[in-house]
Amino acid sequence: MALNLDTLGLSATVTAQGISAPDYQTILTTVTGYFQQIYGTDAYLEPDGKDGQMISLYALAIHDANNTAIAVYNSFSPATGFGNGLASNVKINGIARDPANNSTVDLLITGTIGLEIVNGSAKDANNIIWTLPVSVVIGIDGTVLVTATCATAGAVAALAGTITGINTPTRGWVSVTNPNAATVGAAAETDASLRIRQAQSVALASVTPFDALDGAIANISGVTRHKLYENDTGAVDANGLPPHSITAVIDGGDATEIATTIQLKKGQGVTPNGTTQIVVADKYGNPHTIGFNRPAPVPIYIAINLQAFTGYTSQIGADIKTAIAAYINALTIGDDVLLSRVYSPANLGVVSGGESRYYDINSLMIGKSAGTVAAANIIIAYSESATCDVSNITITVSS
Repeated sequence: MALNLDTLGLSATVTAQGISAPDYQTILTTVTGYFQQIYGTDAYLEPDGKDGQMISLYALAIHDANNTAIAVYNSFSPATGFGNGLASNVKINGIARDPANNSTVDLLITGTIGLEIVNGSAKDANNIIWTLPVSVVIGIDGTVLVTATCATAGAVAALAGTITGINTPTRGWVSVTNPNAATVGAAAETDASLRIRQAQSVALASVTPFDALDGAIANISGVTRHKLYENDTGAVDANGLPPHSITAVIDGGDATEIATTIQLKKGQGVTPNGTTQIVVADKYGNPHTIGFNRPAPVPIYIAINLQAFTGYTSQIGADIKTAIAAYINALTIGDDVLLSRVYSPANLGVVSGGESRYYDINSLMIGKSAGTVAAANIIIAYSESATCDVSNITITVSS
């Protein structure tokens, strides 16, 4: 009996619903049936036979080829692509994967009006160097706010007011400080984060200025987190934001580039509100004061009392701390820390039977300091962001 190669039904097929392919067992059964048509139904095709093993190899090769075709098909979509394929896809939206970046910080420099600082740098209390832009010119008020980059790679932190040293003394340069904490450096952008930013980027051409501004801010190099608020009423809103204003809270990114982007994308008659203020000139040379906020970090402290079961080790306690800290640090700007949500990372793999089987949580309390922990939610202001270090988490074990 001749085989119709067009109707074997073994290959991946593309339809209006997408791409699909038969599973391995279906392929193996089909190939076995065709083999029996050729050589007879009495052919021995069990897995311990040579012919059975050969058929299994044929079926596996077809299955692997189908999976490769499906992976190639899916790689052309931002929703299902990954790695270099995803990085290529998002270029059509005019964006690229953010590479690994060093920590950045806004520095307020004071000195002689009109002074140009060339290739300058400052240093913090730990003698870590923070490099200024190539050329910095002090404004007519005797100050200038610029974004400096840490010369040391990795997640280097700097609390507000800790960068006060002038590393490259320049005549007329009087002082330097950082009004806000530094934005800690990060590894290269993950696929998940890039997919989110790709979705935001399509708002750049939207008819709503608010969405267009939000998308533009998201695609500024170095911006790690951001949140945009709008008060289109004629009165101060619940967050204390002035009427007819927009307020951007932005973590990371160059301050001047952020201010320029806001100036270009904001709606008419809308005041950009914020404590960080940069003067930006429009295309006619007219100066505009653009404000935005840097998020104020709110350290979160956690106290856990748990009952240990057989098998509990100190490493499990360390894993609990790591999971909780990762959850809190992943919250977006302005997100409250909800007590009930903290229980989820604290119960390691409770659904899948993970390490949580070795302990039971008796109590879990959270607070903004070690002495104020309580079994209550923590309210985070619109311009704040919750942060948590594993050293802020204490675990008391009861036998």
